[in-house]
Amino acid sequence: MQLIWLRSDLRVHDNTALAAACEQGPTLAVWLASPGQWQAHDDAPCKVDFWLRNLSALGEQLAALNIPLLIRQADTWDQAPAVLLQLCREHQVQALHLNDEYGIHESRRDQAVEAALTQSGISVHRYLDQLLFRPGSILTRSGGYFQVFSQFRKVCHERLHLALPALQRAIAPQAPMAIASDPLPDQIPGFSTPPGSLRALWPAGEAEAHERLQRFVDEVAEDYQQLRDLPAVAGTSQLSAYLAAGVISPRQCLHRALAHNRGEFDSGNPGLVTWINELLWREFYKHILVGYPRVSRHRAFRPETEALPWRHAPEDLKAWQEGRTGIPIVDAAMRQLLATGWMHNRLRMIVAMFLTKNLLIDWREGERFFMRHLIDGDLAANNGGWQWSASTGTDAAPYFRIFNPVSQSRRFDSQGRFIRQWLPELIDIDEKNIHDPLFECGLFANNQCYPQPIVDLGSSRQRALDAFKQLSTRQHEEHLF
Repeated sequence: MQLIWLRSDLRVHDNTALAAACEQGPTLAVWLASPGQWQAHDDAPCKVDFWLRNLSALGEQLAALNIPLLIRQADTWDQAPAVLLQLCREHQVQALHLNDEYGIHESRRDQAVEAALTQSGISVHRYLDQLLFRPGSILTRSGGYFQVFSQFRKVCHERLHLALPALQRAIAPQAPMAIASDPLPDQIPGFSTPPGSLRALWPAGEAEAHERLQRFVDEVAEDYQQLRDLPAVAGTSQLSAYLAAGVISPRQCLHRALAHNRGEFDSGNPGLVTWINELLWREFYKHILVGYPRVSRHRAFRPETEALPWRHAPEDLKAWQEGRTGIPIVDAAMRQLLATGWMHNRLRMIVAMFLTKNLLIDWREGERFFMRHLIDGDLAANNGGWQWSASTGTDAAPYFRIFNPVSQSRRFDSQGRFIRQWLPELIDIDEKNIHDPLFECGLFANNQCYPQPIVDLGSSRQRALDAFKQLSTRQHEEHLF
């Protein structure tokens, strides 16, 4: 008997571990509910709900293949070895198959499972699946992990020219087994069910993921380079949640894009090339997670930036979290996050820079808040994005390059369409003033009047510059003495 342990790979098609297990013989599937671990990792309730809904869709697909889906409880991952070992003994499992995951806790969990099962005579097979390239296979000439994306991308392109990662063959139904699937949970203790309006934005299942991919490639991809920065336009693939949960694979995305771009990934249509590079950015941050484990421990990639004098400003942080900073584009973006579990990527950069530079609040506060609300929350991408914006990370924005949110708003939401969608109190403000946080509400303003800015953009920008300059000066002095 073979056992496939499903994690962030909730699909039947192009699932490396599942395909390998089925080739070896009769196969069972298992999924572990680990609410204690998920809470420790700040996983969002909407993300856990998305997992459950996709697990239900996957269960139907597995049933059609006569593969029973079993559910087991392992509140924290240190319980996983004993839970899986017991399951293997119950069903005389000879081999466990799993697709690799990345991060310190994930690696330790899988190593402990492998050790426990191997000691009991059960073989464990691990596979590359959620990435195009295995971490450690894309290295600098000196043998280290790349710290600059453009250099990493160049080597990826060279490897892709030599060979494309192959898609797995379709799985044939196996003979029916005398093992019944377990009832699937519709809710996990400690995680509330999100409102129906949010769930409706993210239908579950592989079919939905592939429909989104096809629609993006057919209707948007060729203009992606221009449209991806406009938050009022549906100019992105909206596949991040499906990639994070493994409902669709990066290989499937790459092959579909290449089919539409005559097999080219570094030439041809600029929109498709740009989108393929976004897949490689996702890859890059996963490799960083493995190559520099400190980022899994909430540490800055650039250790010297740990000395930055971040402000303890709970009221400012709360205003940012609740979308009432008085900066329209920031507040609209935060309200989008709260209502949908997702935020447009351009806006993620804007709100992150506002928090870390204008408010000078520790990037970890923003990283944590995002993880607690994002349906596509992913440690590598979220950490990478926040450290980029805070100028503490790999390949980060130079500390002196600070987005002005008003200028960004005028540039990327020129007519104020996105702002009006999420800030209905500003619906009657004209295009010129809607971006400007200093407009007057009027003498007889009611309680819905939009708040004044909680910070002056000019002086707060200078405060951030001074903090980084002092950091550089202190490092220089320490080096001298």
